[in-house]
Amino acid sequence: METTKRVLLVDDDDDVLEQLTAIFEADGFQVKTASSRADGEDALLGYHPDICVFDLMMEETDAGFVLSNTSKKIYPDVPVILLTAVASATGMDFRPKSTAARAWVKADTILDKPVRPEQLREEVRKLLDC
Repeated sequence: METTKRVLLVDDDDDVLEQLTAIFEADGFQVKTASSRADGEDALLGYHPDICVFDLMMEETDAGFVLSNTSKKIYPDVPVILLTAVASATGMDFRPKSTAARAWVKADTILDKPVRPEQLREEVRKLLDC
């Protein structure tokens, strides 16, 4: 019997949380949401996800990076996807280019918002190897 996969979604935009929840629930995931870095950290303590999806910029500009680091300290093998609208708005690319940057940025993937459902599903399949 296959167990239900669990996802932790953290974003300060309720509309994004609602859209992501619908995508993951349609794919059979159990979904836990939080709307801030602090709430996300609290959720990590009581919820062991199979994958995490975090907004990059929430109450602090580096909230997603901090949350990714926290998540990887608690669950080193749980993949993390960061979502950001900054790249499309500013042209800045947050994808780590060097080995040192990849060691600091604990996210497994960084995707631009708005993320297409099929793009998100493909990344999740790759990261969960399913």
